[in-house]
Amino acid sequence: MPRRNRVTPFGEIVATPERGLLMGNRGVLCDASGAIVRAWQVRRWIACRTDFRGRWRPAVTPGRWTALYFLDEATALAAGHRPCGECRYDDHRRFTAAFGAAHGVAERRVDAVDRILHLDRLDDRRDKRTYVATVAELPDGAMVEVDGTASLVRAGALWRWTPGGYGAPREAPGGELVVLTPRSVVAAIAAGYAPALHPSAGG
Repeated sequence: MPRRNRVTPFGEIVATPERGLLMGNRGVLCDASGAIVRAWQVRRWIACRTDFRGRWRPAVTPGRWTALYFLDEATALAAGHRPCGECRYDDHRRFTAAFGAAHGVAERRVDAVDRILHLDRLDDRRDKRTYVATVAELPDGAMVEVDGTASLVRAGALWRWTPGGYGAPREAPGGELVVLTPRSVVAAIAAGYAPALHPSAGG
């Protein structure tokens, strides 16, 4: 049985055999048995490389670490994570610069970025916060909900998300759609941050 540690664009943690291109964390999510008992613990949600300087640690270390996995960076951003400042230093700098340009935050003030992002990813009930927009209003790399499933916005089309990759592009419907990527992150993408995509998204 696959471990429950894969994150969807809805921010949900599910069990699926695919691992994806990135890993990350939201604090300690597991109890002593290794079972996930909370959706998040800390405000700093990050997305990391799966391989960095030969380091290795168990996927679950109760009391210290709970690894999470994402199909790609667009998925991680939609779920409310941002690039790690250590293993993804260059991406982190590009993201905080774009985020800062969009929101008036000094580039190196990552705590301010995390505060804004945390307010933007969860509503008052601690459910995922969303908003509505048309595809024409969204940059490539944003994620939307269509008929209960997540889709990537890319080149004016929608690419259906699955744990193993994206389906073939299809024409975007007219009108407003529910946007899964936090509004503040969409603004950072629009300001120049280009999230890395799974190869199934066409490059």
